[in-house]
Amino acid sequence: MSESHSLTHLNAAGQPSMVDVGGKIATRRVARARSRVVLGAEILALVQAGDLPTRKGPVFQTAILAGVMAAKKTADLIPLCHPLGLDDCQVRIEVAAPDAIIIECTATVTGKTGVEMEALMGASVAALTVYDMCKALSHNIVISETRLIEKTGGKKDFHHVDE
Repeated sequence: MSESHSLTHLNAAGQPSMVDVGGKIATRRVARARSRVVLGAEILALVQAGDLPTRKGPVFQTAILAGVMAAKKTADLIPLCHPLGLDDCQVRIEVAAPDAIIIECTATVTGKTGVEMEALMGASVAALTVYDMCKALSHNIVISETRLIEKTGGKKDFHHVDE
């Protein structure tokens, strides 16, 4: 593995270490991540009929709030992540017929480090919230394909190309 592809959270002695971003210039950074949740056709039909109400609130609205809250708490949950004051965080849920939903989280910050982990955390926790709220209807719900879709504003931009 070349020097440019080494792990960033290890110091010269191979021990865990937070990345020093002190010398970097603050730039606008945006990351978008996606999770796919396979609910099954029956649950999806209930959701499509209107945001499925539960004791915790409507499924999609509650999942959106959970995703934003999780993105804001990423540094509390992932070791060595820098705490970031997000400029913006948006979670969007759309139906992907015949049996799934797609959750996308876009996180934005003006700072010295990226927001990929915040976007991934937001999408993941929103997906987990959908599972939690729908599990009374089925335990065959599958959360899959959580991945970074794009990031801009850092040393190197990334754009996932669907295959």
